[in-house]
Amino acid sequence: METPLTPLEFARRTRKLYGDRVGAVDGELRLTYEQFFDRCDRWSAALQGMGVRKGDRLAYIAPNTHEQLESFYAVPQIGAVLVPINFRLTADDFVYITSHSGAKVLCVHPDYVSAIDGVRDELKGVEHFVVLGPAPDKRWLGYEAAIAGARPEFKRPEIDESDLLALNYTSGTTAKPKGVMITHRNAWMNVMDTLVHFHITVDDTYLWTLPMFHANGWTFVWIITAVGGRHICLPKVEPARVFDLIRKEKVGWLCAAPTVLISLANAPAEVRGQVPRGVHVVTAGAPPAAATIERMEGELGWEVTQVYGLTETSPFLTICEPRPEHTSMSAADRAVIKARTGVEMIGAGEMRVVDDKGQDVPADGQTLGEIVFRGNVILKGYYNDKEATEKVMGDGWFHTGDAAVLHPDGYVEIRDRIKDVIISGGENISSIEVEGVLLRHPAVQEAAIVGLPHEKWGEAPFAYVVLKPGASATEAELIAFTRERLAHFKAPHGVTFVPELPKTATGKIQKYVLRKGAAAIVRQ
Repeated sequence: METPLTPLEFARRTRKLYGDRVGAVDGELRLTYEQFFDRCDRWSAALQGMGVRKGDRLAYIAPNTHEQLESFYAVPQIGAVLVPINFRLTADDFVYITSHSGAKVLCVHPDYVSAIDGVRDELKGVEHFVVLGPAPDKRWLGYEAAIAGARPEFKRPEIDESDLLALNYTSGTTAKPKGVMITHRNAWMNVMDTLVHFHITVDDTYLWTLPMFHANGWTFVWIITAVGGRHICLPKVEPARVFDLIRKEKVGWLCAAPTVLISLANAPAEVRGQVPRGVHVVTAGAPPAAATIERMEGELGWEVTQVYGLTETSPFLTICEPRPEHTSMSAADRAVIKARTGVEMIGAGEMRVVDDKGQDVPADGQTLGEIVFRGNVILKGYYNDKEATEKVMGDGWFHTGDAAVLHPDGYVEIRDRIKDVIISGGENISSIEVEGVLLRHPAVQEAAIVGLPHEKWGEAPFAYVVLKPGASATEAELIAFTRERLAHFKAPHGVTFVPELPKTATGKIQKYVLRKGAAAIVRQ
């Protein structure tokens, strides 16, 4: 009587119960769930007509559009494997990921057609090139034409919960991107776990400020559908557009990396307009600063909850779970708690913080260790990379590479990526801690702390700072500001003012770029 654990079950139920409700909005286009799933079925049938079979890979290069959302249903329901590619990568990256994954079909948003045309000869394994719009020439198959010409019937293969659902490629900041193998069971578990902790209902509307390609949109591509809520597609995140859609579409939920939260929190009044209160924000990707959370909740009246995970963990592992005793705290103290990584999500599995000998660190909020995890959301492995898989999973625990402390109340707090911990004169310095202090300065919009070589201390912290529009501050002023609030050895030895910080498509600051000096950094 058992059925496989797969997010495709959420589509079946929602189509049955909420078929007449609007499920996806993309600009002027509004699709009911019945219309949405009919399109998915037709694309599934068209793909099978093109020779796509169970286990075949289909790669997508697209922003947050309804066509990209449809891929998370049309592709897996015929047993094929979805490969969502970061559309902000280079053409060479497109070639590597498409080829490494063995993609048989490549689906491309019109904005990236020219990039693919420039490297088409290198994509030997791709049998069909599909443009998610009108076909520019005979070498491309038009997506809409294919859907219009297909019947909504397709052959549904038997799908096991251990079958691959998606290949999600890591950012590849220090090496070639790795293909993270996510199964139907992995995704189902993350969806259900998220819905246990967040009360999202059929009456809710979700705004796509997070890229769908990033860890399958943190599985919100299925979470919102599971409850019959509305997806509001947003191809490009601009604060004015975000606030406008929140008002017009009565948005109640969104996900965002801390850098996006900063852009929203610092948007001027004329950009914000009248801001509806009560919007629920799920943030991850990097630990948010307490000052950012305090501002989002105090000024905008939004509720911010931090979750933590990785592409390799489907992606959520922990949640900064609110407790009754937090309500009596001041807003500033509560924001400090909310900036912590939190506790295990109910269905994710078991988390530990261990030292370099694999022993649990004491719950003292001071001793640094690595977060390790085992449970239902851990990747099946890295595609075609046994060595990398063994490195992070060989001892039966998934090693995250994140350095953290364990507090007496059981809450974990990430202090840095292990590779980003600064060791200055034998002392460990958390770049996140120093960044959090800098972000409390009224002139600072964004900050990044990196360790750079130092003749006396081996390495020392240095700051890269983006100031708020119209604001001013000096290097000496910011160094003094941090020295007043931290142990002096943690204060930056220098400050470089930059117009912007290098970031990944998901909003993570690329500290390796700053360390290598590869960014166009100009001292103002």
